[in-house]
Amino acid sequence: MKRARRASFLLVACLTSLHAAEAFRAGAGRVKITPQEPIWLSGYASRNRPSEGVVHDLWVRALALEDSRRNRVVIIGADLIGLPRAITDPVAARLHKEYGLDRARVLFTATHTHSGPVVRSNLTAMYDLDAENARRIHQYGDVVAQALFDAAAAALGDLKPARVFFATGRGSFAINRREPTSKGIRLGVNPAGPTDHTAPVIKVTAPDGALRAVLFAYACHNTTLTGDFYQISGDFSGFAQLALENRHSGATAIFFTLCAGDQNPHPRGTLELAREHGEGLAAEVERVLAGRMQPLEGPLRAAFLMTELRFAPHTREMFEQRLNDSNPHRVRHARLMLKAYDERQPIRTAPYPVQAIRFGRSLTLVALGGEVVIDYQLRLQKEYGLREPLIVAAYANDVAFYVPSVRVLKEGGYESVDSMIYYGMPGPFDEDVEERVVNAVRQVMKRVGR
Repeated sequence: MKRARRASFLLVACLTSLHAAEAFRAGAGRVKITPQEPIWLSGYASRNRPSEGVVHDLWVRALALEDSRRNRVVIIGADLIGLPRAITDPVAARLHKEYGLDRARVLFTATHTHSGPVVRSNLTAMYDLDAENARRIHQYGDVVAQALFDAAAAALGDLKPARVFFATGRGSFAINRREPTSKGIRLGVNPAGPTDHTAPVIKVTAPDGALRAVLFAYACHNTTLTGDFYQISGDFSGFAQLALENRHSGATAIFFTLCAGDQNPHPRGTLELAREHGEGLAAEVERVLAGRMQPLEGPLRAAFLMTELRFAPHTREMFEQRLNDSNPHRVRHARLMLKAYDERQPIRTAPYPVQAIRFGRSLTLVALGGEVVIDYQLRLQKEYGLREPLIVAAYANDVAFYVPSVRVLKEGGYESVDSMIYYGMPGPFDEDVEERVVNAVRQVMKRVGR
């Protein structure tokens, strides 16, 4: 009798898992966004001319999921440095108008490649562009916005029965880049610094098991290629996505970056290393896809919240003193801040998006705006990841600045101080920045039932 009951229980469990895995419809879409003319590349202030050729194409890719209750989410990935709200907000509004998707159910992510074009209003304070290059960047912003919508629309128009699964792999090449020195923190290599090599993988298949889409992620800056490289490329994530799509004809591979604000590839500096890192990551994803994966279940719940982050106090006199600085980037930044003072609109706070998407009780994806340091990923995993798998993505919905933890803020360095010059922000955040971000995460987690 006990054996019969055990067999019955196992049968019910298997049928339940199979039902959960088949309870979705999924669709994918892709739109090429490779610029048709030379364009200024983003991410490195040292660049002084437009792009010179293309290593491989850049894409916007989208995955649409629908549960048995007709709840939908769309996850969009772009081979770009970041997507500012000046682009994502209008696209989200258009998707709401034409498809009825609430803001919480559309997630925009960027791979953060530093070998892709400058994107309108993102890091534009980094460069002193002439009129022609500014025009190209402005027009390219229109191309990106249309591609985001078209990829999402294609995915929504491709909805078919699907199974969805989750498992994690391991990356191997990220390293903490905040190197302590006698003169403070510098960008370098810090093997003793915190990192997280977890590589989450979400597999989407047809009912017969054929791969339709794969979402995969890793906490590493997309900076294998440095500022002296002028060809358009997706860097390691571009190579990884292409490797997976070449191996699985018809499938769509979407990479999104986790909390990589202080994580760099190691080693770095050549195109061959970018290819090696990307293809190595793709091989690890292949290993995960071939192994045992957890079926994901519905319903699909989603929440989206805009909070405010406060900057440390600043005065007009602070920026006036920088006008004679020998660094032209600091001078340009000071003029930008003084202009805000002249207009009686000095920047004291900044809006900040936090989002959560939950698959039943089987997985939650948290999406944070900006260049978030690894401390947030490690902290949120401790708070939420022990009870249910958790993915903590960054570079989502808006990329307007770095987001340091309190530890990083107090240590100083590029992520907490110097980067604000290039993002056109007044300076470091207030020391309550970490608690404001975490409290916002707690709010969206409650809304999705966590």
